[in-house]
Amino acid sequence: MPNTMQTNKPASLLPPIELSVKNGDLKKGSLISIMVAATGVVFGDIGTSPLYALQQCFSSDHGIPFSPNAMFGILSMILWSFIIVVSLKYVVLVMRADNNGEGGILALMALALKTVPKGSKHATFIIVMGIFGASMFYGDAIITPAISVLSAVAGLEVLSAGLADYVLPISLAILFGLFLIQKKGTGMVGNLFGPIMILWFLVIGLMGLYQLMQNPVILGAVSPFHAIHFMREYSAQGFIVLGAVFLVLTGAEALYADMGQFGSRSIRFAWFFLVMPCLLLNYFGQGAMLLQNPAAVSNPFFLMVPKAFVFPLVILATIATVIASQAVISGAFSMTSQAIQLGFIPRMNIRHTSDSQIGQIYIPIVNWTLFVVVVGLVLVFKSADNLAAAYGIAVTTTMIATTILVWLVMQYFWKWNRILVTLIIGLFLTIDSTFFIANAAKVADGGWFPLLVGGVCFFFFITWYQGKKIVESIVKKDGVKLDVFVTALLKNPPTQVAGTAVYLNSHIEFVPIAFTDNIKHNHVIHERIFFLNIVTWDVPYIKDSERISSVELGKNIHLVRAVFGFNESPDMQEILKLIAAKLDLQFDLSDTSFFVSRDAISPEELSGMSLWRETIFSWMLKNSARQSDFFKIPVNGLMEFVTKIRI
Repeated sequence: MPNTMQTNKPASLLPPIELSVKNGDLKKGSLISIMVAATGVVFGDIGTSPLYALQQCFSSDHGIPFSPNAMFGILSMILWSFIIVVSLKYVVLVMRADNNGEGGILALMALALKTVPKGSKHATFIIVMGIFGASMFYGDAIITPAISVLSAVAGLEVLSAGLADYVLPISLAILFGLFLIQKKGTGMVGNLFGPIMILWFLVIGLMGLYQLMQNPVILGAVSPFHAIHFMREYSAQGFIVLGAVFLVLTGAEALYADMGQFGSRSIRFAWFFLVMPCLLLNYFGQGAMLLQNPAAVSNPFFLMVPKAFVFPLVILATIATVIASQAVISGAFSMTSQAIQLGFIPRMNIRHTSDSQIGQIYIPIVNWTLFVVVVGLVLVFKSADNLAAAYGIAVTTTMIATTILVWLVMQYFWKWNRILVTLIIGLFLTIDSTFFIANAAKVADGGWFPLLVGGVCFFFFITWYQGKKIVESIVKKDGVKLDVFVTALLKNPPTQVAGTAVYLNSHIEFVPIAFTDNIKHNHVIHERIFFLNIVTWDVPYIKDSERISSVELGKNIHLVRAVFGFNESPDMQEILKLIAAKLDLQFDLSDTSFFVSRDAISPEELSGMSLWRETIFSWMLKNSARQSDFFKIPVNGLMEFVTKIRI
C-alpha cells in the first residue's frame, strides 16, 4: 500500500523528533518580480471572466430584459461580491490559514486535522469535507478551458457573422495544442505568462476607463442599495441572475491554492493594486457602454473597442484564456499529486518537467482524461453561452467546504473569540449558500455535469480511502511486531548472504510481508538490512536534514523512516544518500536488493464496504502505479512479492 498521511507524531520504535518545516520553493526576488510571476498564474481564471460574465447576466434564458436599473443592480452585486468574497474572505482571511506557507483545500484540510484527535468522528468529517472540496475542483478544471477559449475565439463573430462556423474548430485546435504541450512542462513559457497577463489587465482596464469617461453616471452603482433594489424588484428572476453574477468570482479559490508558490504578500498586492481595479474598470466600462448602446449586450466585451481593434483583442484574449486554462490544468496536476501523497487516491505516474521547480509536474492520465472531457463539453455545449449554465455550481461547493474548514481553524487552531468567529463565518456561509442555491437553478441546464464529475471523483476518493483503512486494519491485526520478530530471528539466524537488502515497510511497527516471504522461500537474510518506512506528513515540505530518522534493531539491521511533505515526491536514490549521510555508511546499488510487496485484494462479504465497492477498490489497487515506479526504485535488484488479502 502507498504511504499515508500522518500527523507529526513518530512511531514508538523510533526516537521522537521535532520538525522545523521549510516553506518549499518560493520564488525569490523583489516584491514586484514575484507579483509579475503571480499575475501570470494566479489570476488567469478570474481575469478572463469579463469575456462572458456580464453578457450572461442579461442572457435571454434568465427572462430579465436590459434596463438601466438592472444594469446598476448587477454592477453593484459584482462590486460587492469582489469586496466581500474575494477581498475579505479569500485575500484577507482565508490566506491567513496557510499550512507552513502552503494553501489549497487539501492543505487547509491537513491544517484543520491538527485541531482534532486522529481517528475521531471530527477528523473523519474534516477529511470528507476536504475530499469533497477537492473533488468539486475537478468540475471547475474541466469547464474553465472550454468556456474561456470558446469565449475568446467567439470574438471573431464580431468581425463577421460568417466566421461563426470557424469558432468551434479553432477552439478545439487550441485546446488540443494546449493539452499536447503539457508533457513538455511550462517552465519554458512560464516567464512570459506574467507580462502577458499584466498587459491583458492593463488593456481591459483602459477599455473600461475609456467607456467610463463617456458615461461616468454608471459609477453610481457603487452603492449597495442598487443591488438590494434589484433583488427586490426582480425577486425570483433576480435570484437566477445571481448565478450569472457568480461567474465573476470563478478563480477566487486559485488565489489561495497558489499561495505556496508565490506567497500571500505578492498575491495580495497584485489583487488590490492591479487585478481588482482593472477588472472593476472593465465591468463598469461595459455597463457604461450598455447604457448608451443596449444592443451591444450580445457581446459587450468585444464591442467596447472599434472594429479595427477587435482582431488584435481576440488574439490577446485567446492567449489570456490559454494561460488561464494552463493554470487550472497545472492546478489539477498539483491537486492530484497532493491527494496521492495524502493517501486519498491510488499512485499514478508522475513526471517532473523541471529540475529546479518541484511544483512543475505532468500526470499523463489526468492530462488526457481532462482533454477528453473538455472536448466532449465543447462538442456537446458548442458555445460559451451554453457552457455558462454549467459553470459555478462546482465552484460554490468548493467555496462552502473552504469556509467550513476555515471556521474550524479559526475556532480551534487560532482560538479566536467564538462570537467573532460566528459572525464572520455566518456572513460568508450565508453568501456562499446564496450563490450555491442560485447556481442550483442551473443544474438542469448543464450544471449537472460538473456535479457528476465531482461526484464520481468523490466516490473514487472515498472508496480508496476507506478500502485502504480496511486493509491497514487487517494487516495490523494479523501482523507480527517487528522488534519482537527481529529479536527472535537473531537468536537463531538463517544463512547470511553478502549485500544490502532494503524492505519497504508500510506499517512501521510490523514485519513487512516481503521479509517473511523472502526467508520462507530463499532461507537467507542479507548481511545488512534496512526496513524503510516512507510516509507523508500533513505539512507541505520537510528539510532534508530532518527527513530521516532511524533505530538499530540488531547488528546491521536498521529501521528507517523517510518523511515527506504532501507537496514532495519520494526518490529512492535520494533517500539512500540521506540514509548514508546520517548513518555514515555507503550504498553500492549493484550490491543492493529492494524488496516490495504488492497487495492483491480478494473481495468478500465482510464488514467495512459493500461487495461492489470492494470490487472497485480491488480494481483501483490493481491498476495503481507500482511502488517501484512511484518511489523511483532502481529496477536492478528489485524483487516484488504479491500478498493476497481478503476484505
